[in-house]
Amino acid sequence: QVQLVESGGGLVQAGGSLRLSCAASGRTSSTHHMGWFRQAPGKEREFLAGISWSVGSTYYTNSVKGRFTISRDNVKNTVYLQMNSLKPEDTAVYYCNVGPSGAAVRIMGVILPWGQGTQVTVSS
Repeated sequence: QVQLVESGGGLVQAGGSLRLSCAASGRTSSTHHMGWFRQAPGKEREFLAGISWSVGSTYYTNSVKGRFTISRDNVKNTVYLQMNSLKPEDTAVYYCNVGPSGAAVRIMGVILPWGQGTQVTVSS
């Protein structure tokens, strides 16, 4: 089974940037989509951004549109999340996962078990 490992989190001041990485131990179907999600303390996990493995089309939730950019490296089987203009409310554990379609990823209809994620803390 494919395993996903998130990395790149840390502590950053408001207005700063971070780039998260999601490395897959293998390759899922080229028709699948990868997504980034996050869960803040006391809140439910939410979808942030998605990308199709095949054509690289991207989509975002409104709260991060214009600030976050998702990208992928098909050779390295890695998906990235570039986060700019970070705000304290972006503080959360960030996760990646794979879904069978963009529609599924948007509603967190993911295929793999959730990993440990990577902590992002934005100080004011």
